[in-house]
Amino acid sequence: MAFPNKQIAWLFAFAAISASLGEEYCCAATPTTVVITNVLVFDSVKEQMLPSQTVVIKGDRIQVIGPSVPVPPGSQVVDGEGHIMITGLIDAHVHLFHLSDRTHVTVEEYLPMFLAAGVTSVRSTGDTIEPQTRIARYVDEHPELCPRIYLASPLIDGDPAFHKDVGLALTKVEQVPEFVEEMQQAGVTTLKMYVGTKREIGQLVIAEGHRRGLIVTGHLGLYSAQDAVADGIDCLEHIWSVLDYIIPRGETRTTCNFDNPRAQELIADIKKRGVAVDPTLVVFRNMVLLGDQHEYIEHPDNARVPERMKEGWHRLLKERQFPPESAELRLEEFRNYQKLTGVLYRAGVTILAGTDAPEPLVPPGPSLHQELELLVESGLTPAATINSATINNARILKQDKNLGSIEAGKLADLVLVRYNPLEDIRNTRRISKVIRGGRVLDPDEILQAVPTN
Repeated sequence: MAFPNKQIAWLFAFAAISASLGEEYCCAATPTTVVITNVLVFDSVKEQMLPSQTVVIKGDRIQVIGPSVPVPPGSQVVDGEGHIMITGLIDAHVHLFHLSDRTHVTVEEYLPMFLAAGVTSVRSTGDTIEPQTRIARYVDEHPELCPRIYLASPLIDGDPAFHKDVGLALTKVEQVPEFVEEMQQAGVTTLKMYVGTKREIGQLVIAEGHRRGLIVTGHLGLYSAQDAVADGIDCLEHIWSVLDYIIPRGETRTTCNFDNPRAQELIADIKKRGVAVDPTLVVFRNMVLLGDQHEYIEHPDNARVPERMKEGWHRLLKERQFPPESAELRLEEFRNYQKLTGVLYRAGVTILAGTDAPEPLVPPGPSLHQELELLVESGLTPAATINSATINNARILKQDKNLGSIEAGKLADLVLVRYNPLEDIRNTRRISKVIRGGRVLDPDEILQAVPTN
Protein backbone atom coordinates (compact mmCIF):
# COMPACT_ATOMS: atom_id res chain seq x y z
CA MET A 1 0.00 0.00 0.00
CA ALA A 2 2.86 2.39 0.72
CA PHE A 3 4.23 4.42 -2.15
CA PRO A 4 7.78 3.53 -3.20
CA ASN A 5 10.21 5.32 -0.88
CA LYS A 6 12.00 7.20 -3.67
CA GLN A 7 8.72 8.34 -5.20
CA ILE A 8 7.23 9.59 -1.95
CA ALA A 9 10.46 11.34 -0.95
CA TRP A 10 10.59 13.11 -4.30
CA LEU A 11 6.93 14.03 -3.95
CA PHE A 12 7.38 15.62 -0.53
CA ALA A 13 10.41 17.59 -1.72
CA PHE A 14 8.49 18.73 -4.81
CA ALA A 15 5.53 19.86 -2.67
CA ALA A 16 7.80 21.79 -0.28
CA ILE A 17 9.61 23.52 -3.13
CA SER A 18 6.30 24.39 -4.80
CA ALA A 19 4.89 25.90 -1.62
CA SER A 20 8.07 27.93 -1.08
CA LEU A 21 8.11 29.22 -4.65
CA GLY A 22 4.42 30.09 -4.45
CA GLU A 23 4.83 32.08 -1.24
CA GLU A 24 7.75 34.09 -2.60
CA TYR A 25 5.96 34.76 -5.88
CA CYS A 26 2.79 35.85 -4.10
CA CYS A 27 4.50 38.30 -1.81
CA ALA A 28 6.58 39.81 -4.61
CA ALA A 29 3.66 40.32 -7.00
CA THR A 30 1.04 41.66 -4.59
CA PRO A 31 0.54 45.45 -4.47
CA THR A 32 1.65 47.02 -1.19
CA THR A 33 -1.74 48.53 -0.35
CA VAL A 34 -5.13 48.34 -2.09
CA VAL A 35 -8.15 50.29 -0.83
CA ILE A 36 -11.76 49.71 -1.87
CA THR A 37 -13.93 52.67 -0.92
CA ASN A 38 -17.70 53.33 -0.68
CA VAL A 39 -18.66 49.67 -0.98
CA LEU A 40 -21.49 47.69 0.58
CA VAL A 41 -20.04 44.65 2.38
CA PHE A 42 -21.86 41.40 3.03
CA ASP A 43 -21.04 40.24 6.57
CA SER A 44 -21.30 36.45 6.32
CA VAL A 45 -20.99 36.02 10.08
CA LYS A 46 -24.04 38.18 10.84
CA GLU A 47 -25.71 37.54 7.45
CA GLN A 48 -26.29 41.24 6.91
CA MET A 49 -25.17 44.03 4.59
CA LEU A 50 -22.86 46.74 5.96
CA PRO A 51 -23.32 50.15 4.28
CA SER A 52 -20.55 52.31 2.76
CA GLN A 53 -17.41 50.58 3.98
CA THR A 54 -13.73 51.15 3.23
CA VAL A 55 -11.61 48.02 3.00
CA VAL A 56 -7.82 48.37 3.27
CA ILE A 57 -5.70 45.49 1.97
CA LYS A 58 -2.01 45.34 2.77
CA GLY A 59 -0.10 42.68 0.90
CA ASP A 60 -2.40 39.67 0.57
CA ARG A 61 -4.52 40.30 3.69
CA ILE A 62 -7.29 42.60 4.82
CA GLN A 63 -5.79 45.13 7.19
CA VAL A 64 -8.85 47.08 8.29
CA ILE A 65 -12.52 47.52 7.38
CA GLY A 66 -14.89 50.24 8.52
CA PRO A 67 -17.16 53.15 7.56
CA SER A 68 -14.59 55.91 8.18
CA VAL A 69 -11.15 54.57 7.38
CA PRO A 70 -8.41 56.88 6.01
CA VAL A 71 -6.77 55.92 2.72
CA PRO A 72 -3.02 55.36 3.16
CA PRO A 73 -0.91 57.51 0.79
CA GLY A 74 0.23 55.73 -2.36
CA SER A 75 -2.55 53.12 -2.25
CA GLN A 76 -4.19 51.61 -5.30
CA VAL A 77 -7.75 52.89 -4.85
CA VAL A 78 -10.82 51.12 -6.24
CA ASP A 79 -14.08 53.06 -6.06
CA GLY A 80 -16.72 50.60 -4.90
CA GLU A 81 -19.65 52.99 -5.30
CA GLY A 82 -22.72 51.05 -6.43
CA HIS A 83 -21.08 47.67 -5.75
CA ILE A 84 -21.45 44.91 -3.17
CA MET A 85 -18.44 43.05 -1.81
CA ILE A 86 -18.71 39.39 -0.93
CA THR A 87 -15.90 37.11 0.11
CA GLY A 88 -14.37 34.90 -2.57
CA LEU A 89 -16.47 31.84 -3.33
CA ILE A 90 -15.23 28.31 -2.58
CA ASP A 91 -16.25 25.26 -4.60
CA ALA A 92 -16.27 22.39 -2.11
CA HIS A 93 -16.30 19.55 -4.66
CA VAL A 94 -14.09 19.48 -7.75
CA HIS A 95 -11.73 16.99 -9.36
CA LEU A 96 -8.55 18.59 -10.57
CA PHE A 97 -7.11 15.95 -12.86
CA HIS A 98 -8.93 12.76 -13.73
CA LEU A 99 -12.06 14.39 -15.19
CA SER A 100 -10.06 16.82 -17.31
CA ASP A 101 -7.79 13.99 -18.43
CA ARG A 102 -10.82 12.10 -19.74
CA THR A 103 -11.75 15.10 -21.93
CA HIS A 104 -8.19 15.80 -23.13
CA VAL A 105 -7.98 19.24 -21.54
CA THR A 106 -5.22 20.23 -19.14
CA VAL A 107 -6.15 21.70 -15.79
CA GLU A 108 -4.18 24.86 -16.53
CA GLU A 109 -6.54 25.56 -19.43
CA TYR A 110 -9.69 25.73 -17.32
CA LEU A 111 -8.50 26.89 -13.88
CA PRO A 112 -8.96 30.55 -14.92
CA MET A 113 -12.66 29.84 -15.42
CA PHE A 114 -13.01 29.35 -11.66
CA LEU A 115 -11.26 32.61 -10.80
CA ALA A 116 -13.12 34.66 -13.41
CA ALA A 117 -16.37 33.40 -11.85
CA GLY A 118 -15.31 34.66 -8.42
CA VAL A 119 -14.34 31.16 -7.22
CA THR A 120 -11.10 31.97 -5.42
CA SER A 121 -10.64 28.53 -3.78
CA VAL A 122 -11.54 24.95 -4.65
CA ARG A 123 -11.53 21.77 -2.59
CA SER A 124 -10.36 18.68 -4.41
CA THR A 125 -12.43 15.63 -3.48
CA GLY A 126 -10.41 12.73 -4.80
CA ASP A 127 -7.52 12.54 -7.25
CA THR A 128 -4.07 11.07 -7.74
CA ILE A 129 -1.29 12.75 -5.79
CA GLU A 130 1.43 13.50 -8.34
CA PRO A 131 -0.78 15.46 -10.78
CA GLN A 132 -2.32 17.41 -7.91
CA THR A 133 1.12 18.37 -6.69
CA ARG A 134 2.12 19.55 -10.15
CA ILE A 135 -1.09 21.56 -10.38
CA ALA A 136 -0.42 23.07 -6.95
CA ARG A 137 2.93 24.34 -8.17
CA TYR A 138 1.35 25.90 -11.25
CA VAL A 139 -1.29 27.59 -9.08
CA ASP A 140 1.35 29.03 -6.75
CA GLU A 141 3.22 30.43 -9.74
CA HIS A 142 0.09 31.91 -11.37
CA PRO A 143 -2.16 33.32 -8.63
CA GLU A 144 -3.49 35.90 -11.09
CA LEU A 145 -5.09 33.07 -13.10
CA CYS A 146 -5.96 30.35 -10.60
CA PRO A 147 -7.97 29.73 -7.45
CA ARG A 148 -6.31 28.38 -4.33
CA ILE A 149 -6.50 24.61 -4.28
CA TYR A 150 -6.80 22.24 -1.34
CA LEU A 151 -5.69 18.70 -2.12
CA ALA A 152 -7.37 15.38 -1.44
CA SER A 153 -6.36 11.75 -1.27
CA PRO A 154 -7.19 9.31 -4.05
CA LEU A 155 -10.63 7.74 -3.65
CA ILE A 156 -10.30 5.26 -0.78
CA ASP A 157 -12.21 2.21 -1.96
CA GLY A 158 -12.61 -1.53 -1.88
CA ASP A 159 -10.95 -4.02 -4.22
CA PRO A 160 -11.37 -3.56 -7.11
CA ALA A 161 -11.69 0.21 -6.90
CA PHE A 162 -14.74 1.61 -8.71
CA HIS A 163 -12.65 4.26 -10.51
CA LYS A 164 -9.44 2.57 -11.61
CA ASP A 165 -7.71 5.86 -12.50
CA VAL A 166 -8.19 7.61 -9.15
CA GLY A 167 -9.39 4.84 -6.84
CA LEU A 168 -7.13 3.16 -4.32
CA ALA A 169 -8.01 -0.19 -2.76
CA LEU A 170 -7.58 0.01 1.00
CA THR A 171 -8.80 -3.28 2.46
CA LYS A 172 -6.65 -4.09 5.49
CA VAL A 173 -6.70 -2.13 8.72
CA GLU A 174 -2.92 -2.38 9.07
CA GLN A 175 -2.54 -0.39 5.82
CA VAL A 176 -4.45 2.61 7.06
CA PRO A 177 -2.04 4.41 9.46
CA GLU A 178 0.84 4.44 6.98
CA PHE A 179 -1.43 5.54 4.13
CA VAL A 180 -2.88 8.43 6.14
CA GLU A 181 0.60 9.53 7.22
CA GLU A 182 1.74 9.54 3.58
CA MET A 183 -1.27 11.63 2.61
CA GLN A 184 -0.54 14.16 5.33
CA GLN A 185 3.09 14.47 4.28
CA ALA A 186 2.02 14.91 0.63
CA GLY A 187 0.06 18.03 1.61
CA VAL A 188 -3.41 16.50 1.47
CA THR A 189 -6.08 18.22 3.57
CA THR A 190 -9.03 15.90 2.85
CA LEU A 191 -9.33 12.12 2.91
CA LYS A 192 -12.10 10.91 0.61
CA MET A 193 -13.81 7.53 1.09
CA TYR A 194 -15.70 5.99 -1.79
CA VAL A 195 -18.48 3.49 -2.37
CA GLY A 196 -16.56 0.28 -1.65
CA THR A 197 -15.09 1.32 1.70
CA LYS A 198 -16.07 -1.05 4.53
CA ARG A 199 -16.86 0.21 8.00
CA GLU A 200 -13.80 -1.27 9.71
CA ILE A 201 -11.59 0.64 7.25
CA GLY A 202 -13.71 3.77 7.42
CA GLN A 203 -13.56 3.91 11.19
CA LEU A 204 -9.77 3.81 11.14
CA VAL A 205 -9.49 6.33 8.28
CA ILE A 206 -11.58 8.75 10.36
CA ALA A 207 -9.61 8.12 13.55
CA GLU A 208 -6.18 8.35 11.88
CA GLY A 209 -7.22 11.31 9.78
CA HIS A 210 -8.46 13.26 12.78
CA ARG A 211 -5.34 12.38 14.74
CA ARG A 212 -3.34 14.16 12.04
CA GLY A 213 -5.71 17.09 11.68
CA LEU A 214 -7.17 16.00 8.33
CA ILE A 215 -10.75 16.31 7.12
CA VAL A 216 -12.58 13.08 6.25
CA THR A 217 -15.41 13.03 3.77
CA GLY A 218 -17.24 10.33 1.88
CA HIS A 219 -19.28 9.41 -1.17
CA LEU A 220 -20.83 6.50 0.65
CA GLY A 221 -21.88 3.04 -0.50
CA LEU A 222 -21.17 -0.04 1.64
CA TYR A 223 -20.38 2.21 4.60
CA SER A 224 -23.79 3.49 5.64
CA ALA A 225 -24.46 7.11 6.50
CA GLN A 226 -25.75 6.03 9.91
CA ASP A 227 -22.45 4.29 10.70
CA ALA A 228 -20.19 6.96 9.15
CA VAL A 229 -21.94 9.74 11.06
CA ALA A 230 -21.71 7.77 14.32
CA ASP A 231 -18.01 7.14 13.64
CA GLY A 232 -17.25 10.86 13.28
CA ILE A 233 -17.07 11.58 9.54
CA ASP A 234 -16.84 15.32 8.83
CA CYS A 235 -18.83 15.56 5.63
CA LEU A 236 -21.13 13.63 3.31
CA GLU A 237 -20.63 14.15 -0.44
CA HIS A 238 -23.67 14.25 -2.76
CA ILE A 239 -27.28 14.20 -1.64
CA TRP A 240 -27.26 10.44 -2.33
CA SER A 241 -25.05 9.95 0.73
CA VAL A 242 -28.08 10.91 2.81
CA LEU A 243 -30.99 9.94 0.61
CA ASP A 244 -29.92 6.36 -0.07
CA TYR A 245 -29.95 5.54 3.66
CA ILE A 246 -33.42 6.85 4.51
CA ILE A 247 -35.59 5.27 1.81
CA PRO A 248 -38.29 3.04 3.33
CA ARG A 249 -38.84 -0.41 1.86
CA GLY A 250 -40.96 -0.22 -1.26
CA GLU A 251 -40.08 3.38 -2.04
CA THR A 252 -37.52 4.94 -4.38
CA ARG A 253 -35.39 8.07 -4.66
CA THR A 254 -38.34 9.65 -6.42
CA THR A 255 -41.10 8.70 -4.00
CA CYS A 256 -39.29 8.77 -0.64
CA ASN A 257 -41.06 10.88 1.98
CA PHE A 258 -38.72 12.47 4.49
CA ASP A 259 -41.15 12.27 7.38
CA ASN A 260 -40.36 8.59 7.90
CA PRO A 261 -38.64 7.63 11.20
CA ARG A 262 -35.43 6.43 9.51
CA ALA A 263 -35.04 9.79 7.77
CA GLN A 264 -35.82 11.81 10.88
CA GLU A 265 -33.35 9.83 13.00
CA LEU A 266 -30.47 10.19 10.52
CA ILE A 267 -31.09 13.89 9.91
CA ALA A 268 -31.19 14.54 13.65
CA ASP A 269 -27.92 12.66 14.13
CA ILE A 270 -26.22 14.55 11.27
CA LYS A 271 -27.21 17.81 12.94
CA LYS A 272 -26.25 16.66 16.45
CA ARG A 273 -22.79 15.52 15.38
CA GLY A 274 -22.07 18.56 13.23
CA VAL A 275 -21.65 16.65 9.97
CA ALA A 276 -21.80 18.86 6.87
CA VAL A 277 -23.64 17.84 3.70
CA ASP A 278 -22.48 18.83 0.21
CA PRO A 279 -25.52 18.12 -2.02
CA THR A 280 -23.84 18.88 -5.42
CA LEU A 281 -27.27 19.36 -6.98
CA VAL A 282 -25.92 20.80 -10.21
CA VAL A 283 -24.16 17.62 -11.30
CA PHE A 284 -27.29 15.57 -10.69
CA ARG A 285 -29.44 17.94 -12.73
CA ASN A 286 -27.07 18.71 -15.58
CA MET A 287 -25.38 15.34 -16.06
CA VAL A 288 -26.68 12.42 -14.02
CA LEU A 289 -30.43 12.86 -14.51
CA LEU A 290 -31.03 15.40 -17.28
CA GLY A 291 -27.91 15.20 -19.42
CA ASP A 292 -30.06 14.69 -22.52
CA GLN A 293 -32.07 17.89 -22.09
CA HIS A 294 -31.34 20.70 -24.52
CA GLU A 295 -31.47 23.45 -21.88
CA TYR A 296 -28.52 21.89 -20.02
CA ILE A 297 -26.58 20.72 -23.07
CA GLU A 298 -26.79 24.23 -24.53
CA HIS A 299 -26.66 26.17 -21.26
CA PRO A 300 -25.02 29.59 -21.81
CA ASP A 301 -22.46 28.79 -19.09
CA ASN A 302 -21.02 26.09 -21.36
CA ALA A 303 -20.12 28.57 -24.09
CA ARG A 304 -16.73 29.53 -22.60
CA VAL A 305 -15.58 25.97 -21.99
CA PRO A 306 -12.77 24.86 -24.34
CA GLU A 307 -14.17 23.10 -27.39
CA ARG A 308 -12.18 19.94 -26.64
CA MET A 309 -13.82 19.74 -23.21
CA LYS A 310 -17.30 20.05 -24.72
CA GLU A 311 -16.49 17.34 -27.27
CA GLY A 312 -15.25 15.14 -24.45
CA TRP A 313 -18.42 15.77 -22.48
CA HIS A 314 -20.58 14.66 -25.39
CA ARG A 315 -18.52 11.50 -25.86
CA LEU A 316 -19.00 10.62 -22.20
CA LEU A 317 -22.72 11.41 -22.27
CA LYS A 318 -23.23 9.06 -25.24
CA GLU A 319 -22.20 6.23 -22.91
CA ARG A 320 -25.28 6.92 -20.78
CA GLN A 321 -28.82 5.81 -21.58
CA PHE A 322 -31.46 8.54 -21.33
CA PRO A 323 -34.85 7.15 -22.42
CA PRO A 324 -36.81 10.21 -23.64
CA GLU A 325 -40.05 8.93 -22.12
CA SER A 326 -38.49 9.00 -18.61
CA ALA A 327 -37.57 12.70 -18.66
CA GLU A 328 -40.46 13.82 -16.45
CA LEU A 329 -39.82 11.07 -13.91
CA ARG A 330 -36.12 12.00 -13.81
CA LEU A 331 -37.04 15.64 -13.23
CA GLU A 332 -39.36 14.57 -10.41
CA GLU A 333 -36.49 12.60 -8.84
CA PHE A 334 -34.26 15.67 -8.98
CA ARG A 335 -36.95 17.77 -7.30
CA ASN A 336 -36.94 15.25 -4.46
CA TYR A 337 -33.18 15.84 -4.09
CA GLN A 338 -33.91 19.54 -3.72
CA LYS A 339 -36.68 18.83 -1.24
CA LEU A 340 -34.31 16.80 0.96
CA THR A 341 -31.72 19.59 0.76
CA GLY A 342 -34.32 22.01 2.09
CA VAL A 343 -35.29 19.58 4.86
CA LEU A 344 -31.64 19.30 5.92
CA TYR A 345 -31.21 23.08 5.93
CA ARG A 346 -34.33 23.67 8.01
CA ALA A 347 -33.14 21.00 10.45
CA GLY A 348 -30.00 23.05 11.06
CA VAL A 349 -27.56 20.88 9.08
CA THR A 350 -24.55 22.72 7.63
CA ILE A 351 -24.94 22.87 3.85
CA LEU A 352 -21.91 23.23 1.60
CA ALA A 353 -21.79 24.35 -2.03
CA GLY A 354 -19.98 22.06 -4.45
CA THR A 355 -20.36 21.12 -8.09
CA ASP A 356 -18.29 18.07 -9.16
CA ALA A 357 -16.77 20.18 -11.95
CA PRO A 358 -15.68 19.47 -14.61
CA GLU A 359 -18.10 16.54 -15.02
CA PRO A 360 -20.06 16.71 -18.31
CA LEU A 361 -22.21 19.85 -18.50
CA VAL A 362 -20.76 21.12 -15.21
CA PRO A 363 -18.55 24.04 -16.34
CA PRO A 364 -15.73 24.99 -13.95
CA GLY A 365 -16.62 28.24 -12.18
CA PRO A 366 -20.06 29.15 -13.55
CA SER A 367 -21.53 25.87 -12.30
CA LEU A 368 -21.05 27.08 -8.72
CA HIS A 369 -23.45 29.94 -9.48
CA GLN A 370 -25.88 27.34 -10.83
CA GLU A 371 -25.50 25.43 -7.56
CA LEU A 372 -26.28 28.58 -5.57
CA GLU A 373 -29.42 29.11 -7.64
CA LEU A 374 -30.49 25.51 -7.01
CA LEU A 375 -29.90 25.87 -3.27
CA VAL A 376 -32.17 28.92 -3.15
CA GLU A 377 -34.80 26.96 -5.10
CA SER A 378 -34.40 24.23 -2.45
CA GLY A 379 -35.36 26.60 0.35
CA LEU A 380 -32.14 28.25 1.53
CA THR A 381 -32.20 32.01 1.92
CA PRO A 382 -29.82 33.96 -0.35
CA ALA A 383 -27.70 34.85 2.70
CA ALA A 384 -27.47 31.22 3.81
CA THR A 385 -26.69 30.20 0.25
CA ILE A 386 -23.78 32.65 0.01
CA ASN A 387 -22.54 31.29 3.32
CA SER A 388 -22.68 27.75 1.98
CA ALA A 389 -20.05 28.77 -0.61
CA THR A 390 -17.99 30.91 1.75
CA ILE A 391 -17.79 30.54 5.53
CA ASN A 392 -19.26 27.00 5.61
CA ASN A 393 -16.81 25.78 2.99
CA ALA A 394 -13.94 27.58 4.73
CA ARG A 395 -14.81 25.80 7.98
CA ILE A 396 -14.92 22.35 6.37
CA LEU A 397 -11.41 23.09 5.08
CA LYS A 398 -10.31 24.35 8.52
CA GLN A 399 -9.44 27.60 6.75
CA ASP A 400 -11.94 29.91 8.45
CA LYS A 401 -9.10 31.89 10.05
CA ASN A 402 -8.00 32.78 6.52
CA LEU A 403 -11.06 32.53 4.29
CA GLY A 404 -14.84 32.68 4.26
CA SER A 405 -15.62 36.16 5.59
CA ILE A 406 -14.50 39.75 5.19
CA GLU A 407 -12.57 40.47 8.37
CA ALA A 408 -9.28 42.10 9.31
CA GLY A 409 -6.42 39.61 9.19
CA LYS A 410 -8.02 37.29 6.65
CA LEU A 411 -6.76 36.71 3.14
CA ALA A 412 -8.00 39.32 0.67
CA ASP A 413 -9.97 36.95 -1.56
CA LEU A 414 -12.95 39.10 -2.48
CA VAL A 415 -15.52 39.66 -5.22
CA LEU A 416 -17.19 42.93 -6.27
CA VAL A 417 -20.65 42.45 -7.79
CA ARG A 418 -22.84 45.11 -9.38
CA TYR A 419 -26.17 44.15 -7.82
CA ASN A 420 -27.34 42.81 -4.47
CA PRO A 421 -27.27 38.97 -4.26
CA LEU A 422 -29.50 39.09 -1.17
CA GLU A 423 -32.26 40.34 -3.44
CA ASP A 424 -31.51 37.85 -6.24
CA ILE A 425 -28.88 35.12 -5.87
CA ARG A 426 -28.20 35.34 -9.61
CA ASN A 427 -26.45 38.63 -8.88
CA THR A 428 -23.40 36.68 -7.68
CA ARG A 429 -22.74 36.34 -11.41
CA ARG A 430 -22.65 40.11 -12.02
CA ILE A 431 -18.96 40.39 -11.24
CA SER A 432 -17.03 43.61 -11.74
CA LYS A 433 -13.72 42.70 -10.08
CA VAL A 434 -12.15 39.65 -8.49
CA ILE A 435 -9.53 40.21 -5.79
CA ARG A 436 -7.26 37.24 -5.18
CA GLY A 437 -4.67 37.68 -2.43
CA GLY A 438 -4.74 41.46 -2.82
CA ARG A 439 -4.52 41.46 -6.64
CA VAL A 440 -7.36 43.35 -8.32
CA LEU A 441 -8.32 41.36 -11.41
CA ASP A 442 -10.74 41.82 -14.30
CA PRO A 443 -12.86 38.72 -15.07
CA ASP A 444 -12.71 39.24 -18.83
CA GLU A 445 -8.94 39.51 -18.77
CA ILE A 446 -8.67 36.31 -16.71
CA LEU A 447 -10.78 34.46 -19.28
CA GLN A 448 -8.36 35.37 -22.05
CA ALA A 449 -6.14 32.60 -20.68
CA VAL A 450 -8.80 29.97 -21.48
CA PRO A 451 -8.45 28.48 -24.98
CA THR A 452 -11.51 28.36 -27.19
CA ASN A 453 -10.48 25.28 -29.18
